[in-house]
Amino acid sequence: MKFTLSWLREHLATDASLDDILAALNDIGLEVEGVENPAGKLAGFTVARVLTAAPHPQADKLQVLTVDPGDGSALQVVCGAPNARAGLVGVFGREGATVPANGMVLKKAAIRGVESNGMMCSSRELELGEDHDGIIELPADAPVGETFAGYAGLDDPVIDLSITPNRQDCMGVRGVARDLAAKGLGTLRPLREVYRMSADPVATDGPGPDVRTDDPEGCPAFHGQEVRGVTNGASPEWMARRLTAIGQKPISALVDITNFVMIDLGRPLHVYDKAKLNGGLAARKARPGEQVLALNGKSYTLDETMTVIADDVHVHDIGGIMGGEDSGVAETTTEVIIECAYFDPAHIARTGQKLGLTSDARQRFERGVDPAFLDEGLEIATWLVVEHCGGTASAVTRAGSAEVAPRNFAYDPATTRSLAGVDIDPEQQQAILSRLGFAVGENWTITVPSWRRDIDGPPDIVEEVVRIHGLANVPSTPLPRTPGVARPTATAEQMIERRVRRAAAARGLNEAINWSFISEKEAAVVGGGDWVLANPISEELKVMRPSLLPGLLSAARRNADRGASSIRLFEIGRRYFRAEDGSSTERLTLGLILAGDKAPRGWASGKAQGFTAFDAKGQALGLLEAAGAPVANLQMMGDAGDAYHPGQSGTLRLGPKTVLAEYGVVHPRLARQFDLSGTVVAAQLFLDAVPGKRRSGFMRAPFTPPALQAVTRDFAFIVPEPVESEALVRAVRSADKKSIVDARLFDLFTGAGVEPGSKSLAIEVTLQPGDKSFTEEELSAISAAVIKAAEKLGGVLRG
Repeated sequence: MKFTLSWLREHLATDASLDDILAALNDIGLEVEGVENPAGKLAGFTVARVLTAAPHPQADKLQVLTVDPGDGSALQVVCGAPNARAGLVGVFGREGATVPANGMVLKKAAIRGVESNGMMCSSRELELGEDHDGIIELPADAPVGETFAGYAGLDDPVIDLSITPNRQDCMGVRGVARDLAAKGLGTLRPLREVYRMSADPVATDGPGPDVRTDDPEGCPAFHGQEVRGVTNGASPEWMARRLTAIGQKPISALVDITNFVMIDLGRPLHVYDKAKLNGGLAARKARPGEQVLALNGKSYTLDETMTVIADDVHVHDIGGIMGGEDSGVAETTTEVIIECAYFDPAHIARTGQKLGLTSDARQRFERGVDPAFLDEGLEIATWLVVEHCGGTASAVTRAGSAEVAPRNFAYDPATTRSLAGVDIDPEQQQAILSRLGFAVGENWTITVPSWRRDIDGPPDIVEEVVRIHGLANVPSTPLPRTPGVARPTATAEQMIERRVRRAAAARGLNEAINWSFISEKEAAVVGGGDWVLANPISEELKVMRPSLLPGLLSAARRNADRGASSIRLFEIGRRYFRAEDGSSTERLTLGLILAGDKAPRGWASGKAQGFTAFDAKGQALGLLEAAGAPVANLQMMGDAGDAYHPGQSGTLRLGPKTVLAEYGVVHPRLARQFDLSGTVVAAQLFLDAVPGKRRSGFMRAPFTPPALQAVTRDFAFIVPEPVESEALVRAVRSADKKSIVDARLFDLFTGAGVEPGSKSLAIEVTLQPGDKSFTEEELSAISAAVIKAAEKLGGVLRG
């Protein structure tokens, strides 16, 4: 939202300096994104008079001028403008000045052998217009020697604000001025005084135009007024100057008036050339497949959900977003219909998203313009048209109604203390609210103004009062706390999240933070999402993610595209599902991706080594241990799903139903979809499924080291190929739970001496004696129990 300082002062009677205004804007929540003074780029350009003009001795199209810059000197300047002549008053760029149009720094130079000291400038060179046929001609009485920026009124800073979506009332200069007046920086001028309008309404003659609304949901109200006998020339100089200052290109008086009112008052309008219409205008739903050529030169195909303005033949306007070229005004326009309508914000937002079309009008309508400002906005626009284009106005035609029920609620001034922690005198609160446009009745009944659709109750009133009072005036008060050692406030889930985050970082993984939304295409490859947004900010962010893998794969691709050779990423977030009762459920999950080189090439290892499914499994086990899962009791079962390579993935479970993690090599099809080459491995840990620890008190049992040294025994079993090593290790460990404290696989062998379809698994078993050493009989009994446990899985002790 841009406007100039002088533009703001039209609405706000104030003597405050620019710095004070900028500080106040930030203080009341209207963030200043930047300030630019056009006079800065015109430094070094002054009003000058041409004293003499003579032909250049070496060039037919050049002249040698003698210029008076106003300091008593006479400078020689070579000029090629056809209108350069003695007596002309124009704009002179001194040596050292920078030409805005091309960034050229002026310096003394010889042009065709004749010395030139500076330059006489055209409008295009100073970025003041497109005219380049000659140099700027100023009135003969223009003060020679004065800075051109000061003379032309260009010393007017442009303020750029970032308006949050809830502050639609500040999408116009008047709304900003109202907030500053409430802050105490001045007085808000009456609107008719701002526009120099008399107290009498605009004179009318004849009936109003034929307008109606056949779509009360999309366009509840459609007001129109006709002006006959207009002359569509250039807009007035003051209007063109303000529009130019904020980056709006002046087009014609009729178009500029609508743009000016939109920016000045936050009220979008549209003007139709009546001669180009066939019958009356109607706000209606578009018919499927209808097309409109918009003012941006592009054609749009419409559907039945979109509101349009059409005559009896075809569509002329994408309602509330952009007008059509077919009925646009031109220099030959003599009769116009001014449209002042109210469009439903949700309809505008959906239409704009479907068409991929944005505009200044859409930005205001989808936030919600003032529904009570139809008549007054139309009257101001009509007055400007009659004042600057001539003509006679018709009566106003009002179709539909945008009336909204008054919003009233009770308010207690003491709420500022309870919600914001600051005591503000009730009289001061009432004065602030009144200046903001709120009505404060008896017993503090608040009536919300029609332009503040973001106000919904007492907490919003507290916010309004406190931001105008000043957030800097809110005292810093520590929260009360009970004496002694503070109790922990983190939940069990938060503690798990903290532990695994630290563990993942310690294991060499880098944290990624992705959107909780993914595209429908990405969701489909991981089984589809249960929740789809009806109004997404982008088609790429439409589905609430059922898996963390798409986001991590996208992050891996971005890193690979930027030259990363070893990608190790993790993310902790939530996945979203639909419960059996239809409600939404969230599952806390840790996802990780390993891609690229596990180890770089080197003299010892040779080629670079890639990641395998076992790397993902190792990370999963390590992180589950950090989360407090009973890793020793986990079972490895089956493939992890369609997102993983068949036969190269698995799940870690507590029993057949409780899945704590999945891991494996990402399916090549999925990796290619994200433009990832090579082997990519991944894992997901379902942290919400990790069983909580039983509370047995706050003190841990003291550690008592065993008195006797542990004993190890090695066993090698021939087992069928399908038997998983994890199952064998688990069976061996449970053969004698009292004596066996650990068991681990240390060798896998297939080949000579082992029958096809079988494999040899070697396991190291650790035995811990109690108060006395094992006897030979006890060791033999333990060994027999281990062999028996392996035999249940089809294992045979290898000889």
